[in-house]
Amino acid sequence: MRSAVDNANPAEYGLAEMPRPPRFSPKPARVIEVLAYPAVQLLDVTGPVQVFASANDLVVNAGGAPPYRLKLVTQGDQGVMSSAGVALAAAPLSQRMEALDTLLVAGGQGVEAAAANPALVDWLRQRAAQARRVASVCTGAFLLAAAGLLDGRRAVTHWKDCARLAQRFPAVRVEPDPIFVRDGPVWTSAGVTAGIDLALALVEEDLGRSMALAVARYMVVFLKRPGGQAQFSATLALQAADDKFGALHDWINRHLDDELSLPVLAGQAGMSERSFSRRYAAATGQTPARAIERLRVEAARRLLSESHQPVKRIAQRCGFGSEETMRRSFLRLLAVSPQDYRSRFRF
Repeated sequence: MRSAVDNANPAEYGLAEMPRPPRFSPKPARVIEVLAYPAVQLLDVTGPVQVFASANDLVVNAGGAPPYRLKLVTQGDQGVMSSAGVALAAAPLSQRMEALDTLLVAGGQGVEAAAANPALVDWLRQRAAQARRVASVCTGAFLLAAAGLLDGRRAVTHWKDCARLAQRFPAVRVEPDPIFVRDGPVWTSAGVTAGIDLALALVEEDLGRSMALAVARYMVVFLKRPGGQAQFSATLALQAADDKFGALHDWINRHLDDELSLPVLAGQAGMSERSFSRRYAAATGQTPARAIERLRVEAARRLLSESHQPVKRIAQRCGFGSEETMRRSFLRLLAVSPQDYRSRFRF
C-alpha cells in the first residue's frame, strides 16, 4: 500500500524537509493489525496506515528502528476488495497467540455484513482481548459494538450514523460531535478522514508530540484539527455555490481586510443588491454577512495556528477591525476565544 514516494528522499520531489525527530532507543516494533473486509472504505485503511508508515520513515531517517510493524488482515486468504474497487493485499486473520499492540477496525459499506458474521465477530472479540488497545475508524465502530467492545463506553462514528449506532446498541454512549473519542483502551473515530486524526493521536501517545507533529506536517494535515465533525469549514460549506459564486469567494478571500458591504459584493457579482442577496442565500443557505464572517474566522484560524503574529494584527488582516470583534465571532462560531484557540492548535 506504500508508493515509491513514501520511501524516497522528500527533496527529490520538491517537498519540504521535516525537522529531524528525536532519536529513540531501540525497542521492539509495536504490531498494528488493521482489520478489513469486503467493501471496506479504502481511506479508512490507507489513511491510518500511512500515518504509522510515515512515523516509521521519520524515525528510520533519524537513525532509529521502525516503531511499528503494520499488518492488514482479513477473513480468508484471497485479499480484500474495497468499496472503491481497489483490491488490497491482506493476510489471513492472525492466530490468537501472536503478539499484538493495536487492533484497528476500518469502516465501510461492508460493515453490516461483517458485523453479522459470527466467526469474524468472535475472532474480533478474542483478538481484542490480547491487544493493548483497540480502535475503529468511522463505521468500524459497529463491528466493535457487535463484539460487545463498546458496551458502557463512550464512542463516536460518522455523523450520519451516530443515531443508528445509538439505537442499535443502546449500551454504547454515543457522542456525535468529536473527531475521535478515547475511553480507556478503546478508541473510536468519526467519519473517513478522522481515521488520520485518530492515528496521529495514537502516534502522539506512543512517540510523543514532536513525532506526531512531524508526521502531520509531512502529510500536510492538522495534528489536532479545530472543532468537531459537525462543523465544516467555511470554504467547504460554500463550495456548493461555486458554479455561481466561486469567483466571488476567491475575490473575497483576497480582500478580507477591505470593506465588504452588501453594495460592494453585489457590484463585484454584477447584480443588484436585492437580486444578489436573494440568489446568494438560495445558493449557500446563508446571508452574505454570515458567509464573510465565517471566511474571516477561517482565515484567522490559519494565522493563529501557523504564525506568531499578534492577535491584534491578525484581527486587522482578516477584516475584523478589532480584537474584540474577532473574539465575539470566534465565541459565536467556534465556542473558543482566539487566544485559547492559538494555545490549543498552534504548531
